[in-house]
Amino acid sequence: MDLTPAPFFTDVHPGPDGGQAHWAVTSDGKRIRVGHWPLEGAKGTVLLFPGRTEYIEKYGHTASELAERGLATISIDWRGQGLADRLIDDPLIGHVEAFSDYQKDVAALMRAARAFGLPRPYFLLAHSMGGCIGLRAVMEGLGVQAAAFTGPMWGIYVKPHLRPFAKAMATIMPKVGNAHGLPPGTTKEPYVLSDPFEDNMLTTDRQMWDMMRDQLAAHPELSLGGPSFVWLREAFTETQHLAGRPAPNLPAVTWLGTSERIVSVPPIQKRMETWKSSRLEMVAGSEHEVLMEAEALRRPVMDGIQKLFLGNVTG
Repeated sequence: MDLTPAPFFTDVHPGPDGGQAHWAVTSDGKRIRVGHWPLEGAKGTVLLFPGRTEYIEKYGHTASELAERGLATISIDWRGQGLADRLIDDPLIGHVEAFSDYQKDVAALMRAARAFGLPRPYFLLAHSMGGCIGLRAVMEGLGVQAAAFTGPMWGIYVKPHLRPFAKAMATIMPKVGNAHGLPPGTTKEPYVLSDPFEDNMLTTDRQMWDMMRDQLAAHPELSLGGPSFVWLREAFTETQHLAGRPAPNLPAVTWLGTSERIVSVPPIQKRMETWKSSRLEMVAGSEHEVLMEAEALRRPVMDGIQKLFLGNVTG
C-alpha cells in the first residue's frame, strides 16, 4: 500500500508524542488522510472514527487518554473533510455521493493499520457520523473485538414539525439542480466559529470549546460548514437502512449525553435495546461530544471504554 507522509498539525493542542499522518488512496481513487499514535507495548489499537466536520487532530487528547490506558490509536479524515479530498467545488460544504462510499475509506484505514504494524486486537471508537459509518462497518464484518459509540448518528434530528419538509427538500433539491446547496439553517462557517460557547450543543467545557476554535483558527484548511442536500438525502437513506438491519454479534456500549441535541435519540435507544451484549450509558449533563466534555464527565466514559475494550481481548 502506497502511504506517503501528510501534514500533521502538532502546534495546537497536540496528542501523544510520536503521532504521524499519511496520505492513503481509496479503491475509487480518493485521497484521504490517516493519522496514528503508536504506543510501545500497546495492548491493542483503537480505530477512532470521527464525526462530520471533524479531523484527526481534534482527537489528540483522546489518543493521549487512550495511551494512558495502554492503547494505540489510528484515525482518519473522511472524504470531503479535514485534509482529505473535498468532493465539490465549494470546500466548505460537506458532501458525499453515497454513504456506502465511506466504507471505502474504512477499507483504506484498515490497510494502513496493517501496513503500520499497529498491534492487535483492534477496537472501534466511533462518534456521531462516525458511529453511522462504524455501525455499517461492524455489521459487514469489521475486524474489531468490541465497539464503543458516542452520540452516534443513527437517526437525523429534525424538529418534529419540520421532518416531512426536511426529507422532501433533501429529495427534491438535488433533482432541480441544487444538489450541492446548503439546507435551511446551515451555513458554510464551522459551528465553533460561528456560534458562542454559551448554550452550544457540543460541550459544557470551555477549555475543549477553545481547543476546537484554536485548531481551526490556526489551520482553517481543516474547516467545514453545513452539509449538502445530497449528503442530507444520503444520511436519511443510510440511517433508515441501518435501522432495519439486525445488530451484529459484538460487545458494544453507547455513551449519550442527557442534553443531546444534535442526533436523534430514539433510534439510539431502540438499537441498544435490541443489541445483545450491549448497553446504553447516559452521561448526565453532557452535550453531544462526551469525549470533549469536562474531565468529571469524560473520565468515567474513558474508564468505561478501557473496561469494554480490554475486557474483551480474546485470541
